[in-house]
Amino acid sequence: MSRNFLVVEPEEGMPILKGLASPARIAVLKLLHERGAMNVNEIADLLDLPQSSVSTNVQMLEEAGLIQTETQKARKGNQKVCRSVYDEILVVFKNEIKETKPDAIEVSMPLGLYTSFEVTAPCGLCSADGIIGLLDVPNTFLDPDRMKAGLIWFTRGYVEYQFPNNARLTNTSIREIEFVMELSSEVPGTSADWPSDITLAVNGADIGTWTSPGDFGDKRGVFTPDWWKLKGSQYGKLKNFRINDDGAFVDGLRISDVTLADLKLDEHHSVRLRIGVRDDAKHPGGINIFGRGFGNYDQDILLRLKTR
Repeated sequence: MSRNFLVVEPEEGMPILKGLASPARIAVLKLLHERGAMNVNEIADLLDLPQSSVSTNVQMLEEAGLIQTETQKARKGNQKVCRSVYDEILVVFKNEIKETKPDAIEVSMPLGLYTSFEVTAPCGLCSADGIIGLLDVPNTFLDPDRMKAGLIWFTRGYVEYQFPNNARLTNTSIREIEFVMELSSEVPGTSADWPSDITLAVNGADIGTWTSPGDFGDKRGVFTPDWWKLKGSQYGKLKNFRINDDGAFVDGLRISDVTLADLKLDEHHSVRLRIGVRDDAKHPGGINIFGRGFGNYDQDILLRLKTR
């Protein structure tokens, strides 16, 4: 059975938020989600609420687009049957990833377009439609269908991507470089307490390590397809890695003294990004990389070059 998700931006979804701003209406939604379609009388009986109150709340939920109703014939007259529309509702704020500015150049890299790799099992790839190749077989990372990958995982090793250095084409100098991606640890099954040291390198220079707290499977990822079982990794953390003249940072926290000068961007027509778990990692807890069609953010790996 497919799952339906609703993503709400507060500025544009006030009717929906108002529809949710009531314990009685939340109770109605929860009941319909758990038990399926029901008429107003059944809802009123199960929630021990007056029928008039339930009718009013049902109308507000219907106006907000959170439930659907239809009138059906009953033994005596007609009855209004209610159905829940969404399995999950996610409230997000605009500009979670900042919009491109005139002084920034962005490139989005699909997960499967890595130019080199070296991985150890357990490992695998899958697209929004299904598993790619064979599970736990590193050579599957050579499968041509890897171009469709929306989720990649492995225990140790790396995948490397080659982004175009488009700042050279515009004859501009780079003042900052950013990489944005959704990451988590990797463990058979899932575990929120499973740290993993995930290291990024750019043009051969290790820019630093972020320790993922775990492999998340407490609920389905917003964009994770229904065929992917809940016992598998569902979503990660959206991480922003930034390098400038002051050092390297992840989500604003300094992780190393590596600067732009160490990356030698002016000497290269491409920007090589390596993502992986080193053999000597203190917490070798594997890695999941989420792309389009998986996780909580419908995006691939984003490179942002900020120019002067």
